[in-house]
Amino acid sequence: MPDTVTKLTYQTFQNGKNYFGLAHKYLSSQVMGLVSPQLKPKPSPLTPALLLKLQARLNQLLEADWQDAERGVYAHSLLFDNPWADFFRYYPEVWLDMPQIWQRLNQKNYQDFSVEVAKNDYPSYYLQNFHHQTNGYLSDSSANLYDLQVELLFGGSADPMRRRILAPLKDNLGATNSKPRILDVACGTGRTLKLLRNAFPQAALFGTDLSPAYLRKANQLLSQIPGELPQLLQANAEELPYLDNYFHAVTCVFTFHELPSAARQQVIEECFRVTQPGGVFVICDSIQMFDSPEMLPIMDSFHETFHEPYYKHYITDDLVERLEKAGFERITTQVHFMSKYLIAHKQAA
Repeated sequence: MPDTVTKLTYQTFQNGKNYFGLAHKYLSSQVMGLVSPQLKPKPSPLTPALLLKLQARLNQLLEADWQDAERGVYAHSLLFDNPWADFFRYYPEVWLDMPQIWQRLNQKNYQDFSVEVAKNDYPSYYLQNFHHQTNGYLSDSSANLYDLQVELLFGGSADPMRRRILAPLKDNLGATNSKPRILDVACGTGRTLKLLRNAFPQAALFGTDLSPAYLRKANQLLSQIPGELPQLLQANAEELPYLDNYFHAVTCVFTFHELPSAARQQVIEECFRVTQPGGVFVICDSIQMFDSPEMLPIMDSFHETFHEPYYKHYITDDLVERLEKAGFERITTQVHFMSKYLIAHKQAA
C-alpha cells in the first residue's frame, strides 16, 4: 500500500507539472498574439492523434522513472526533487523576459547579446540565442532561468528524461569500482551532476561547460547537496582538458542537437579519448527521424519555434555511425518520451 500511495503521489506531481507547462505555453502564446500580432504562432502541429501518442510516451517515461527508483537505481526522493525556490523566484522573470524574446523574433535577430557580455574565445556556433534566451548561454540571468524554461518546454519531464542515463551507467559500471570517475560534458547548471551524485554517492564527479555563468550556477546548486563537490572546469568539449583514458564513464545530455556537424564529431572523438578502456559513454538528446517518425511534425517545427539552428541536421544525423567512427563499439539505443539515448562502450584493454 505505501508504494501504491507513493506512486500515485509521484504521478500526480508529474501530471501537475505537465498541466502547468501546457497552461504556460497557451497563455504566453495568447499574450504574444495580443502584444505582437505579427508574431501570432502558426497552427499547432499537435493533432488529437499526435497528442494521444505524446501522452502515451509520457506515461511510459514516468513508468520507467518509477521502476528505476523501485529497483534502487536512485532514491525515491529524487522523483520529487524540484527547485521550488528557483521556481517562485524566477518564474516572474520568465514573463518579464518575454518582450525581449518577442522583439528578437520580430527582428529575426538570433545573435543578440548585451554589450557587457564578453564574446571572445567562444566558437561562432555557440554565439546564438538558443531557445531565444536573452544573451544565449552567457549571462547569470540566462543561467538562472534555464532549468525553469526547459521544465516548461517539456511539461515537467526534463529530469525524468535526464534520469534515464543512470540505469545504463549503473549496469555498465557495476559494483566492482567503489569510486568511479564520471565526467558530464556540457554540464550546464549542474542538474545532471546532481542526479549522478544521488545515484553514485562515492563517485568522483567532473563537469565541463563553455559558459562561466552556467558553471557559477552549477557550483551554487551542487554545493547545497551532500557529498564531495564535483570538479567543474570551463572548457570547450571539442578539446577536453583531461588525460587520455581517464574516466570510467562520460555523459552528455541535451547538447548534440546544438552543435554543427563537424563539432558533433569532434566532441565524440574527445569523449572517446578521455574514456578508459572498458568504460562507457552515454548520450541523452532529442529523438530523431530514424526512431520516432511519428513525431516528425513536432521535430519539423522545433528548430524554428525555439531557434535551434543545428537541429534540422541533427534529426537526420547518424550518431551510431559517428560513435563507431570514433572507436566506440557495442552501441545500443533507447527512446523515452522526446529523448533518445545512446550507450557506447570503449573496448577493454
